[in-house]
Amino acid sequence: MDLDLRKVRYFVAVAERRHFGRAAAALHIAQPALSRQIRALEQDLGTPLLVRDSHGVALTDAGRQLLDDAGPLLASADAVRRRVAVAARGSRRLTVGFRAGIAVTPAVRLFAERHPDVLVDVQRIDGDDQATRLLDGRIDVGYVRLPIDEAGLRVSPLFTEPRVAVLPAGHRLAGKDQITEADLGGEALVWPPDAGPPPTTRPHPDSGYLVRGVDETLEHVAAGRGISFLARSATVFYAHPEVSFVPIPDLAPDQVCLAVPAARTSPVVDDFLAAARATAYVTAECGNATMWPTSSHQ
Repeated sequence: MDLDLRKVRYFVAVAERRHFGRAAAALHIAQPALSRQIRALEQDLGTPLLVRDSHGVALTDAGRQLLDDAGPLLASADAVRRRVAVAARGSRRLTVGFRAGIAVTPAVRLFAERHPDVLVDVQRIDGDDQATRLLDGRIDVGYVRLPIDEAGLRVSPLFTEPRVAVLPAGHRLAGKDQITEADLGGEALVWPPDAGPPPTTRPHPDSGYLVRGVDETLEHVAAGRGISFLARSATVFYAHPEVSFVPIPDLAPDQVCLAVPAARTSPVVDDFLAAARATAYVTAECGNATMWPTSSHQ
């Protein structure tokens, strides 16, 4: 029996909230109807997915597995609907996402020479939505920064960028030609939760300011709430009068990749990827980055 995506969406609503009543309210359906749909899904799959207990709802092992798999599955279905809608309008559009500090113009220009009939839209993306936007079809190609959840994606390396320390203007090390990780031992950190572990292994125990994006990072650092680290392109594309950028060569570099949905096959997308690779050196130079040999990413 084919998997009913509507039932899967209902299951996800319950599994995420661990409560049938709250899930039914969010879905705008009656709770008994929701319960029937979940029972029907369990019958389709031949296994219990949820167990009611005194605290609400618990997931079985099968339920946890379905919840893990449901995200990419539902996002892929959404992407199909978006692409069909675009095709029905008769328009040819390619949407390219990019992280802050990455210049996509060189690739867009080269692609336009080969495909003047395709409109290329560009959208800035953040670390916490770069995979989601690719999987649900809001963007077709992404210039992403690692780490990224690669499930359902094809990710290929493009280049690396050295990192800089982001310091308050009055910091004891502001204005130095370069510093080392050891110089910053014990400093409080301002760090995006989606960016993986911070590149320094010795943060102050009181670190805890979580930020989203470069702009928030700069504001928190300027306010003296801690230091941070950014790719060197931040010094080209961003500025703040109360912040100092200082090179820190001994940190692992920031890694920039191209990403597309694994299930997506399109000559137009492939041509944009080719244009992005052909112009990678120019893109890297825009942010003072360094080309990354393809063998360095597995």
